[in-house]
Amino acid sequence: MAYAGVQMFMDKLNQLINCNDNPLINIHSIIYARPQFQILYEELGSMIQTLFIDQHQDLQKLTDLKKRFIYAAEEAEYNVDLFLSGVHIRNNGHFPTSEDFKRSLNLDDVMTSFKSLQVEFMSLNKKIDSSPRPKRTVNQSAPAPISFSGNSQRSKKLLDEIFVALDRDAELIIKRLVEYRKKVDVVSIVGMGGIGKTTLATKVFNDAYVKYHFDVIAWVTVSQTYDKRAVLTRILKSNHAQLDLVKASDCQLHELVHRHLIDQRYLIVIDDIWDKETWDNLKSLFPGRNNGSRILLTSRITEVAKHASSDGFIHHLRYLNKDQSWQLLCQKVFQGDECPEWSIKPGMRIVEHCHGLPLALVVIAGVLAKHSWSEKFWVEIADRVDSYIVGDQDGCVEILALSYNHLPLHLRECFLYLGGFHEDYKFQVKILIRLWVAEGFIQQTGNQSLEDIAEGYLMDLIDRNLVIVDRWKSNGAVKACKMHDLVRELCWKKAKEERFSLTIEHPMLFHLYDVITPSYKPTVRVFMNTKYIPVIPCLSTQNLRSLFFGYFTLYSDDIARYFRFFMLLRVLDLETYKLDEFPKGMELLVHLRYLRICHSSKKFPSSICYLWNLQTLIYFTKDSDTVVIPGNISDMVNLRHLCSYRPFPGFRVKTSFYLQSIEKPMNLQAISNVELGDGVDNFQKCFPYIKELTCTTYSVEQNDFKSLTYLEKLDLTCRGEIKNPITFPTTLKRLTIRGCDLPWSDMSIIQSLPNLQVLKLGRISFSGTCWNTAEHVFPQLKFLRLEGLNIKLWEAYSRSFPCLKHLEVIRCYNLEEIPLEIGDIPTLELIIINKCRQCVGESVRRIQEGQRDLGNYDLKINVLDDTRNS
Repeated sequence: MAYAGVQMFMDKLNQLINCNDNPLINIHSIIYARPQFQILYEELGSMIQTLFIDQHQDLQKLTDLKKRFIYAAEEAEYNVDLFLSGVHIRNNGHFPTSEDFKRSLNLDDVMTSFKSLQVEFMSLNKKIDSSPRPKRTVNQSAPAPISFSGNSQRSKKLLDEIFVALDRDAELIIKRLVEYRKKVDVVSIVGMGGIGKTTLATKVFNDAYVKYHFDVIAWVTVSQTYDKRAVLTRILKSNHAQLDLVKASDCQLHELVHRHLIDQRYLIVIDDIWDKETWDNLKSLFPGRNNGSRILLTSRITEVAKHASSDGFIHHLRYLNKDQSWQLLCQKVFQGDECPEWSIKPGMRIVEHCHGLPLALVVIAGVLAKHSWSEKFWVEIADRVDSYIVGDQDGCVEILALSYNHLPLHLRECFLYLGGFHEDYKFQVKILIRLWVAEGFIQQTGNQSLEDIAEGYLMDLIDRNLVIVDRWKSNGAVKACKMHDLVRELCWKKAKEERFSLTIEHPMLFHLYDVITPSYKPTVRVFMNTKYIPVIPCLSTQNLRSLFFGYFTLYSDDIARYFRFFMLLRVLDLETYKLDEFPKGMELLVHLRYLRICHSSKKFPSSICYLWNLQTLIYFTKDSDTVVIPGNISDMVNLRHLCSYRPFPGFRVKTSFYLQSIEKPMNLQAISNVELGDGVDNFQKCFPYIKELTCTTYSVEQNDFKSLTYLEKLDLTCRGEIKNPITFPTTLKRLTIRGCDLPWSDMSIIQSLPNLQVLKLGRISFSGTCWNTAEHVFPQLKFLRLEGLNIKLWEAYSRSFPCLKHLEVIRCYNLEEIPLEIGDIPTLELIIINKCRQCVGESVRRIQEGQRDLGNYDLKINVLDDTRNS
């Protein structure tokens, strides 16, 4: 648990204290315990204000107090949850499996811990107030020093060896450095640790033309322990200044640097910069005389590069391809000699495991070089690449670990969480974010939703090059992400070291109580990443909070009979666990916040409403196309996301929800695949705050989505005749429609939406062979997809789409061409044509050629399968 987890616990206490209209918690035993809940709530609030919100010097002792407070809060939540589970078990006619489930709540020990912490803090605060406060300097605000252990020269050598396949990158950087731009320009090289940023900067720095072009060149390495005096001294020495620098003050050194650079065209390389504050402290050194001076930065963090220059050039260093990787491996192992033919097959397997990371290739090359002519050894290495890389404590892992050590605390749990999933796992961002929220990793700030804050956390990890974007959404957001295998291994290792989670990767009979020790208490996360488990883990502990099954395989055991051991679970992912019906006993897991489940039943039992803490319910099915949701689901006061999906390849039926009469309005924010049999009006009364909706409507008189005033994303399928125009709220940002068979004149309704950024027109969404956008302007539209439409003629003008970036036309078999003026849209970056007539592909090629004649080389086209006759 972190600070965000304490906040979530306090939200639960607040509901227990004040929620009088929820029958699930408005029962005698819980009401009787409310005075204790109130005292605990106030104590937690007071401690949070004291330790986290009020301003103090960040002393080590205070950090220790914070850690102990978090642990005490975990203990408090553990005791409260045991009590609530016991109440719920007895209230439903069951008997507890453990004496831990007390009939009454006793928080005396926890409150004593809080009082002790308060006394210690007051004593510490007196010492702080009475002690002289040192003047704050740049060095004091920097992160704690993190250095290489004893083998720093070896680690540096690894970085220096990555010197292959960078010629093209170096050309781009040099071109930007020497091109005629008068003002001081910042050029940045960004990428993950070990990808070759410093090597590329070195290649540029040592280039003969670069040295000729600039009057003064200097190299300074900042790293995590920024020392301004050392930076100043290094610049002056690079300029061959014959000065006595030992006795000079920092202010004098600053002035000397400024004077030495002011009339010169200079290039300063600032290597390995980690934070914005360091740049803010450095930038005043560099005078701007409009003489073409340059600053070259290297950083693992994209935001630092953006901060240094909002309009500067940022070069994202990418992974090597297979040919480049093989070239580097051979160069390092055979030192220019020809590689033997037998080495190619195991060598290419090794290359694939390194996934284009130069640092990993250099580490493996160092191992292979010792036995370079042994085929048997190469095969052995190919079978165990990851263990050799991760086991290289003196170099590879240590370099990557710097990124982890520099993570702010609020990102560490989010990062460690990723290490539990199996190798090559691709994270669906929407699901990952909901998991982070359910786990209590996300700290509420301002008016932003927890999901929006979590998305910001993910983007921060991406900017730090610890997470890789796998797929993008049509609106430019990240849809799916992944981790480099080496980063995943580091993440898994750190999670194990810090007892953050357990990952089971071997099929075997085992008992979790053999591996869960008291040091894990009170939080345990278990990831079952083995493809077959003969027996579900027999848990004699109540510490388990999260349980994942990672593969779609056969499990021979009945999981339902183990729920009595899982009573404190918050997260349960049973997507890959095949169930014939909704498991009995699931209602006992009252602390669940996240549930993903696959079963064949056509309806949810009414007992699902007992899961009153549930935030996200994701449902898969394979046998029925409509699942009935009971009306008492409205008792689930914390439910925000209700989703159904097709579970696995081969299951062709698309699940949809049918909602019985909802008893009272809910705070649901997202629902997918729901049937609106009674129209939108009744839906709005039940879900007034809905933001994301995927739905099917039938032949009804009114489809007034305008009443959904919070709606931002709508995916609409129509079945049957639409008798009146469909209206939409002005809040809408993303719209997908299909089957509505609307006249093109109704497009004026969509065009009037001021915030619409993504529009996808699917099969039979509109009828008519001609779409004329002459009178329509889509002011914010960035993405447009036309799929399966029967139009022949599309008349469009650049002024109709002033912000369009991405155009897709798919299976529009009658369309004759893409309008030529589409190419004149200044923001347009990409046109994709798929399964259309040849004449459509030819028209976009003409558009691209016309734009290139005008000097626009930014427009890309992709024509796929245009073999249909014109």
